[in-house]
Order: sequence, then C-alpha cells, then structure tokens
Amino acid sequence: MDAQKKLMKLNLESKPILLLFMTPILFSACGKGNYKMEKQITQDFTYNHDLDNNDNFSPDDKWLVYDTRTEAGGIGANGKIEKVHVETGEKMVLYELKQNRAYGPGVGAVSYSHTNNEVVFIHGLLNCTSDKPYEQWRRTGVIIKDDQPGKPIFMDARDISFPFTVGALRGGTHRHEFSGDGEWIGYTYNDAIMKKLEDSTGLTHNLRTIGVSKKNHPISVPESQDGENFSGEWFSALVVKVVPNPVPGSDEISRAAGDSWVGHSGYLKSDGATQRARAFIGTTTEQNREQVDEVYIVDIPEDISIPGEAALEGTETNLPAPPKGTRQRRLTYTANNKYPGCEGIVRSSYGGSMLAYIAKDDHNIKQIFTISPWGGEPIQRTFHESDVQGGIRWHPKDHRLVYVWQNSLVGLNIEEGKNTVLTKPTQNPPKNPVWSHDGHKIAYNRMVSKDGNTPTMQIFVIEL
Repeated sequence: MDAQKKLMKLNLESKPILLLFMTPILFSACGKGNYKMEKQITQDFTYNHDLDNNDNFSPDDKWLVYDTRTEAGGIGANGKIEKVHVETGEKMVLYELKQNRAYGPGVGAVSYSHTNNEVVFIHGLLNCTSDKPYEQWRRTGVIIKDDQPGKPIFMDARDISFPFTVGALRGGTHRHEFSGDGEWIGYTYNDAIMKKLEDSTGLTHNLRTIGVSKKNHPISVPESQDGENFSGEWFSALVVKVVPNPVPGSDEISRAAGDSWVGHSGYLKSDGATQRARAFIGTTTEQNREQVDEVYIVDIPEDISIPGEAALEGTETNLPAPPKGTRQRRLTYTANNKYPGCEGIVRSSYGGSMLAYIAKDDHNIKQIFTISPWGGEPIQRTFHESDVQGGIRWHPKDHRLVYVWQNSLVGLNIEEGKNTVLTKPTQNPPKNPVWSHDGHKIAYNRMVSKDGNTPTMQIFVIEL
C-alpha cells in the first residue's frame, strides 16, 4: 500500500462507507435544540457592524473586527474599520477615511491575522472621483496593526502602466484572508487592464480569479501622478488560470471565487509533506454548453516569483499568469447529477483533509457535502428537508462545523454523525458565523431593530 493510501486509511474523512451508512439514519431530521445563551456585543443601533463572513477574532480572542457599511452604499461608501471587545463592549476605530464619498475610496471586508495583532481589508483607490468610482478592479489590500491605528500598510503593489512590474498586480484584490501562519494572504481578484480591453472590444475579458501575496517581499512601483500606480509591501501573483470561453466538457474555467485556504498550513501529500493550497468554486462549461460551478483546488509553490507558462506580470491582452509550480485541479463532477452545481465558500477543516461546500441533493435541497483535497467521491453530510442557508465554518481544531439552517445556527459533529441546533430560530437569521481560535465561542451577525426603527446589523456571541 502506498503512502497516500495509508494516509487515507488512517484519516477519518476517508471512510465514506461507514459514514454513508450512518448519516441517513442520524440526519433524517435535525437533532434537538441545545440553545446557547447569546450575548449581544454591539449596542449602537445607528450603524451596521458587518463581520462579512471573514476571520474576525483577534489572535487572543478578545476582540472582533468589522466594517460599518450600509446596505445601500456598500463598501464604496463606507469609511470606517472598527473592533469591539468581546467582554466589555469597548469599541476602537482602527482606520477611518475622513473624506469618503458615496463613490469611494471605501473600505471593508476586514479579517484578523491568526498570528499577529493586525488586520487586512479592502481599500478603494485614493484617487476615486465620481467619474472613477470604487470598483472591483479599483481596490487593493491594506493592513493595519493594532498598535498603529490609522497608519495604512499597502499590501499588494499596483501597476497598470506597460511594461508591468513582476510582483505587482493591475486591478483589485478583495476578500483578503491570512494563512494560518500569517505569512500569506489569499484573495479574489479583478483586472483593470482586462476591463479596459473588455470595454474596447465588447468581448468578455474581465474574469474574476484568485491570487496570493507573500510577506516580506516589498515591490517598488514608480508612482503615477494620477494615483493609479503604487508600491506594496508583499509580493503578489495570480495562481488560478481562467479563460473567456472554456472548451465545453473540459476542466477549463471562466471564473474562480468562493476561495479559502486549505487547512491551517495546507494538506498532506502522498509523501507526507504539507502542500499549501486554496480551494475554490470554478465555473465550467459542459458539453451542452451550460455553465456549472464545481469545486477546485490549486496547489501553491513556496516561491511564487518564478514564471510558469507565461509572464507573471501579464501583458496588455492577457491576465498575469500563475507562477511555476501551481497545480490547478478539479475535484467535483456534478454535471450529470439531477441538480448540478456547487456553491458557497469552500471551507477546509483545520488539518486540510476535508473541504466543505453546498450542493443540491436529489430532492433539490441544498445540503453540505465534503470532499478530500485529493479528490474522490463527495460525501453528503446533512440530510435536511429544507435548504442549508450557508455560513459553513469549521471548528479551529476538531471535525465539527457550524452553519445556518431554518434561521438558526446549527452545529454538525462529523465524527459522531449528528447535529445540534444552537440558537433559537428568529425572523432575522444569523449571518457570517466565525469561530474563536480556542473553539469556545462563535460570533455572528443579526439584523436587529430597536424601538421600531430601521434594523441594523449587530454582533452576537454564543459560548460553547
């Protein structure tokens, strides 16, 4: 038996025969409620406190970070990043744009590092005007250290002037996520050069894809007078290949999103080494030319500065290309299912051996499935009679996860094969759940109204 088969045999998640036998019995209905007492952490009803499905707990689990965007204005109209103390409710402004307008620059979608007291978030370009507003391809990642609030560190360099700069990007990074060791940041991406080409040709070129940045590799870019180009403190590269018109029936994709890191530091390969990777949803074109979203994974080399098949920095007619050593693989094949497709953010267990996502079962109901990063047959984990609403998040160590179903938070224990309703169902369902690093708390959002006024997004915590 080779090393990979040994690993799969020893791993809980690679025992589909046992689990498939157990789950139809145990999940025919959701387990009884074991409601936890919830504590409302934020009390100001004049504005929102949006966790945005990110990594919001500080490394010591004492603070939660969030943005204050409105439903109507979104990130472009938001100018503030705050944090709140979980026990005392004390608030602190980490970053504020004094002159933000409805068109930008805008800040939002903030995440904490797992190892350092610093956060990363979307920041619109500083040269935003009503004619050049906040857009998907006009934003970058900014880091703020807790002990230096208001002092932005521009993470990814930006260069839209040909010839482009290796290690810089040409558009907008967003939904930033620190790796478990704090040395990398992953994100989705849209490209300004491809948007310009799209506008001039009328053909699709501005394709969403995925990139990563590596710490302690500053990239210097000559700053332009119009504010479009600037330097960054991390080295950046795109790691997923997307094409405008995938060959029908192939594994080519036209869009990549719903991405997250695999494991705390990767997944185990057949030789026992750990492979850094990101899992995501890729949009395929099937033989009948229908688009179907499938689960993919991309292996990421430790050195992302070596060119692969094409230029790392891209050209005037092509996206930046993935570095040498990236390996993009399709994991699910649902086109022949009764109800094809996968959705949500693909979330990984701590050890990296299970990837969770949402797909429809044969009854047209959205359920949670898992699959190994090596591929193989997916395993259905929930058997509800109505849709899983989303919010899948793994426990930081154990084979447990939480998700939203019937307007409640539900916990799922993979090893025991049972689930438990953790919060009472409410008219406004919980959103954006996130585990604390010690696994003892779950924070989440809920829209709450006070004295009949317009509901605002508040932060709640339950203790387990």
